[in-house]
Amino acid sequence: MAANFNAIPTLPLAQARDPKTKPAFLDALRSALLNVGFLYLSETGLDEELVERVCAETRRFFEELPEEEKLKIEMKNEKSFLGYSRLGNETTARAADQREQLDLSTPHDLPTPDAPLYYNLHGPNQWPSSTHLPSFRPILEEYMQQMSSISTFFTSLIAEAIGLEPSAFHRFFDPNQQHKLKIIKYPEMPPRLSIPADHPTSHPLSSDDDDDDADDDSTARAIAIASAGRRSSLKEAGHEARAQGVGPHKDSMLTSYLLQASPQRGLQAQNPAGRWIDVAPVEGTLVVAMGQGLEALTGGVCASTTHRVLSPLPGEGARYSVPFFQGVSYDAAFESVEVPEGVREARRGVLAELGGGDRRDDVEFTFVKGRWGHLGEATLMNRVKSHPDVGERWYPELLAQIRAEQAQQQTSEAENQSSAKDVAYSDGNSSSAKAVRAH
Repeated sequence: MAANFNAIPTLPLAQARDPKTKPAFLDALRSALLNVGFLYLSETGLDEELVERVCAETRRFFEELPEEEKLKIEMKNEKSFLGYSRLGNETTARAADQREQLDLSTPHDLPTPDAPLYYNLHGPNQWPSSTHLPSFRPILEEYMQQMSSISTFFTSLIAEAIGLEPSAFHRFFDPNQQHKLKIIKYPEMPPRLSIPADHPTSHPLSSDDDDDDADDDSTARAIAIASAGRRSSLKEAGHEARAQGVGPHKDSMLTSYLLQASPQRGLQAQNPAGRWIDVAPVEGTLVVAMGQGLEALTGGVCASTTHRVLSPLPGEGARYSVPFFQGVSYDAAFESVEVPEGVREARRGVLAELGGGDRRDDVEFTFVKGRWGHLGEATLMNRVKSHPDVGERWYPELLAQIRAEQAQQQTSEAENQSSAKDVAYSDGNSSSAKAVRAH
């Protein structure tokens, strides 16, 4: 598989359960880990009826639960970042995400008063009223339990695929490891908003388009947008942030498993060259993304991949999804597992093919070695950044620190842009002077 992937591979998990087909599965998994960081997982063994009920309960929560009941379990009510988020309340890539969601986790003991601050992430859950949604909690808890087993098994396969013992990652898990889950609704874009040039359902434009009725300026601009190789956010594409279902980001922890609970498209993964690759819903599959924690623990061998979701277009209907996030002990330190040299060399070969590791898909990496003592510290800061309303209520000092860093970064970016313009202006004047002298 080429390092600059143009499609997402599909791996049947059932093959990993059969000794005859497991070696081929591990080979395919290794290729996906080194080259893509994203894959479809089919034949998962999930109870099909349970999956259907999860999808139904997800819709029921958003479409049938009264707004006042949702606000009773709003995320900002608790320190745990678990609960309901209103439309536009979460921030990614410095823009509001146009989605509403409910964050849940597997059961976990609540922190004691002397526990580290990041232990607040352990809980509690905020469940919707059983009077309105009597089946919601037992169905979602059963799904989280089944996904916990699948994710643990899949992590052992990742270890084997990169030449480690199946238990290589076990030391990074708590005995009662917390995992998290969201149910999400992405509403349609309002008709007044423009369609992104790189939206998966929009038609590519060509510079050969000679429609006399088209506005020349807008056509040229659209062609330039459609031709751009890299878009780190929807803002770069020149349309409003409301088209951002969720902005470009990389998942935290080890692995995440997305159930695309409706047929609407929108999920895209970004390859190292900066091109967005459509990840359309495929019935009977989960979309697996490698997280920043896995990249950190493997010393960059298993790269996490930037991805985003574009809002559905008018008339398409809302998009629903249910991502499950495999947890890691918040007390885990920043250390790397000993990946065999042969696998490391294979990853270096991939990076060399990409031009020495110049990955144009990079977004901010949360788990920076040397900045944090534990994964929990980095995770907490990331949550405060994403949910400033919770930060304002429960973590004002951390939020102030984040905003100061963001302001400094924006100032630095503005200065760099100004310097680049000065250089371009200087080069332009020099070229003009040479042209005058030549005549």
